[in-house]
Amino acid sequence: MATASPLPMPMSQLCRAVTEWVESVRALTQPAEVQWCEGSAAERDGLIARLVREGQLLRLNPRHFPNCHLYRSDPGDVARVEHLTYVCTRSKADAGPNNNWLDPQAAHAKMRELFRGAMRSRTLYVIPYCMGPLDSPFARCGVEITDSAYVALNMLIMTRAGRAALERIERERTFVRGLHSVGELDPERRFIMHYPEELAIESFGSGYGGNALLGKKCHALRIASWQARAEGWLAEHMLIVGLRNRRGETHYLAAAFPSACGKTNLAMLIPPDSLPGWEVFTVGDDIAWLHPGADGRLWAINPEAGYFGVVPGTNRRTNRNAFEMIRRDTLFTNVALTADAQPWWEGLPAGTPQTDWRGRPYDPARGPAAHPNSRFTVDARRNPACSPQLNDPHGVPLSAIIFGGRRRELAPLVYEARDWAHGVLVGASMASQSTAAATGEVGVIRRDPMAMQPFCGYNFADYWRHWLEVGARLRQPPRIFHVNWFRQDSQGRFLWPGFGENLRVLAWMIERCAGRADARDGRIGLLPHPAGIDTRGLSLEPETLRALLAVDVPLWRQELAETRAYLGQYGERLPQELLHELDRSAAALAR
Repeated sequence: MATASPLPMPMSQLCRAVTEWVESVRALTQPAEVQWCEGSAAERDGLIARLVREGQLLRLNPRHFPNCHLYRSDPGDVARVEHLTYVCTRSKADAGPNNNWLDPQAAHAKMRELFRGAMRSRTLYVIPYCMGPLDSPFARCGVEITDSAYVALNMLIMTRAGRAALERIERERTFVRGLHSVGELDPERRFIMHYPEELAIESFGSGYGGNALLGKKCHALRIASWQARAEGWLAEHMLIVGLRNRRGETHYLAAAFPSACGKTNLAMLIPPDSLPGWEVFTVGDDIAWLHPGADGRLWAINPEAGYFGVVPGTNRRTNRNAFEMIRRDTLFTNVALTADAQPWWEGLPAGTPQTDWRGRPYDPARGPAAHPNSRFTVDARRNPACSPQLNDPHGVPLSAIIFGGRRRELAPLVYEARDWAHGVLVGASMASQSTAAATGEVGVIRRDPMAMQPFCGYNFADYWRHWLEVGARLRQPPRIFHVNWFRQDSQGRFLWPGFGENLRVLAWMIERCAGRADARDGRIGLLPHPAGIDTRGLSLEPETLRALLAVDVPLWRQELAETRAYLGQYGERLPQELLHELDRSAAALAR
């Protein structure tokens, strides 16, 4: 006689450590109810229905955008607040000049008073999640507690969330604790605290994704970078993309760019018709965890399960994969609406906005229709170019690492670092024009080493030393390159077409990795010969290509001086190897 299967254990009884922590938070915040998130499709549908019913979500045109919804955030809560984001370590020096610092005890005391009673009349959501494939030894788990159904919905899309994650936490007996409340959305009572020594995060007063989806930048970069140093790996603000060339060889590249520098477009690059025979696979668009392998290579996993991408500028020409991906099952934030309830943003070739991102009648005099930092949240599997290796527990081996940013005149289209140590300097000296992804002035040149300035959870000097130590363990380290798709002429016109044509530059990199392409000494590193970049089918004059690959020696001498001054603020903790690489570069420019 068959016996009935036992009922599954309630989520709240699966892990005592989590249950006890949730109970302590419940006593402090006093919610009306507690909901443990299972991670099911039905649960997502229920959250959507609740948000629609409460007027927080708007259903979009089901004919053109089935199962898509629009969320409008508070107008004062639309970007990361780096000036209110803190790393709280016992020693201020461990946080470094690159972080805002608070004493952990003082930070906890401040946050405890903010959280006291903050969830009255609200639902407390418990979201166990796994960053990385559930069966990967490289994945790490966390639990976010939040009083925002919008945040819970995003976390269910962005992570492997629910029962399976909680079961892994029960086995491993370790997890990152993330506590979040939207509070009153008061900018004067808004803080994001990180306690890397405790593997804990507290975020209050914001509902914006970068401040509230604690598995993303907070855990997967700030806390994970601390974990990675202790455990011998790297947590990086990088995309991961696979390229299969005409020979049938597949190479994987990781690339670090500040926000709005073409990161998502590169991750989902579509080969132009003029380069037939190439295939591109997206492993990740934003965050990469890099682990030295037993084979001496560097292996990468994408810890995320979805995309939280910037939507303005996305169209069929700039990023066809992203454009197709977000046409169903997508959560939009702060885009505009057409008269027939279709989402609209700057960069679309058709359609007319009727209401702007605030829900007001659209008036061009009041600025863009969609907020410049408006977003889409969507499951990564919706990407037509999603790599089969997205959920590979071992990750993918890297042939190259790319650094880049927006520089109008300094950086050439592409150059290669001389070796790993020089590559660390190239990454450490990265600078770019600031964008709308963070509060503050847009268009200002700012230092952003490895695109990690807002995200490194400890002292940059120690971080660069860790990069050097990881490289020393690799028998086959990835080659390191720097790119600049944004070089302009004296009239402000872009010299390089960008988008899918960037594959031409990546092709040269792959040939370098395979040992089949030559390079010349460009003083700042190794540059391609003009003939090394395939320009067939492009309307690109030879003098334009020469300008793209030119090195302005006086400008680079000034850049090295500014880099030396920037690195100097890290004092005695700065690795001497970086100063040695600066001296090598200065000597090359003095020839």
